[in-house]
Amino acid sequence: MSETGQGAPAQSATADREIVISRVIDAPRELVFEAFTEVRHLSRWWGPEGFTTTTRSFEFHVGGEWDFVMHGPDGTDYREWITWTEIVPPEGIALLHGEYRGDPNAFESVLAFAPDGAATRIEMRTVFPTKELRDEAVEKYHAIEGGRQTLSNLAAYVTEIVRKGAEG
Repeated sequence: MSETGQGAPAQSATADREIVISRVIDAPRELVFEAFTEVRHLSRWWGPEGFTTTTRSFEFHVGGEWDFVMHGPDGTDYREWITWTEIVPPEGIALLHGEYRGDPNAFESVLAFAPDGAATRIEMRTVFPTKELRDEAVEKYHAIEGGRQTLSNLAAYVTEIVRKGAEG
């Protein structure tokens, strides 16, 4: 049995290349999942604090792509590209995320959506091609804090939808 009781032996092979972030969101799983599937939702919450997103194209299906630009609070633009590799509504999404199609430094993310009472536990597991790329993402791009802020923005967005729905 692993030290934490959570990791399977197969996961240890990528442990030094991955980042795992999770959060419980006070909203139904279907709604949290839907926030990832429609660009009208994604563009409202995607990214860390202070970032905005401009979508160039969006196709949510396996093999589909999301081509977008993230605008940093300092005015820097970051070209981004995602392709969906697996979609299992409302349980999970797997994707490849890079700066452009064919990016050799693209990383894989698996998002799991699990019911937690009336809430949803979302886990985002990101695996980088190398330990060095993971370390660079953490140190230079603050990937762990940015991931937490992104899930926080998602939580705020969907709980606002729930609140508005309850009002009217």
